[in-house]
Amino acid sequence: MTGEDAHFVDKFTDDDGDGTATGNPMPTLSKPGLLVMDVDSTLIDEEVIDELGEAAGKGEEIADVTERAMRGELEFCDALRARVALLEGLPVSVFDTVHDKLHFTRGALELIDTLHEHGWKVGVVSGGFHEVVDRLAAEGHIDLWIANRLDVVDGRLTGKVLGEIVCKTVKLHALRAWAERLGVPMSQTVAVGDGANDIPMIQAAGLGLAFCAKPKTQLAADESINDRDLRHVLEYLR
Repeated sequence: MTGEDAHFVDKFTDDDGDGTATGNPMPTLSKPGLLVMDVDSTLIDEEVIDELGEAAGKGEEIADVTERAMRGELEFCDALRARVALLEGLPVSVFDTVHDKLHFTRGALELIDTLHEHGWKVGVVSGGFHEVVDRLAAEGHIDLWIANRLDVVDGRLTGKVLGEIVCKTVKLHALRAWAERLGVPMSQTVAVGDGANDIPMIQAAGLGLAFCAKPKTQLAADESINDRDLRHVLEYLR
């Protein structure tokens, strides 16, 4: 899943990707739609990898790499592998401990419920881990989700990631694939995120929102929300 980052279409002139200018308006609650958001520091207040780092006694080192990756200074996949390597030896029970420390961002559950009431679907795309995201998805009544999966041997993390890493390109592909599967035009999609790896999906969506985001992400988005309350997303949907 590579190379598609270079093929964005202008959301206001070619929403359906068929080469014709449509001039479609911004997404509306009056029709079914799809919202896709990041997890760490967007759906939830915390960064799961940083919480795992604290449990491993590598908190400061991992947090520094996280910050540099969020600013776009490090390639995300390389940064993730480097951080996961520092988790080697942690017992899988650490996910129970970390999960219990997490908090849904203010307004997140209300946003999801309101979208569902209007026939929308909600997906999350996470550079974090299935071991945590699966639970968050169930608790938040999220319809679709992808995340990374960590290698485990004898009940302990090996420091490796299994399969394809959920990077910016994978997030973009998920947005497009889910919209196609649901029969939702791209003009009726919203993408919300805070990091550099959210930029491609933010640019491809009918409405791209930077949520308490890094400067590079805010510059790429249609609009920025700088108050940590996800209910503000609804202000852009009529």
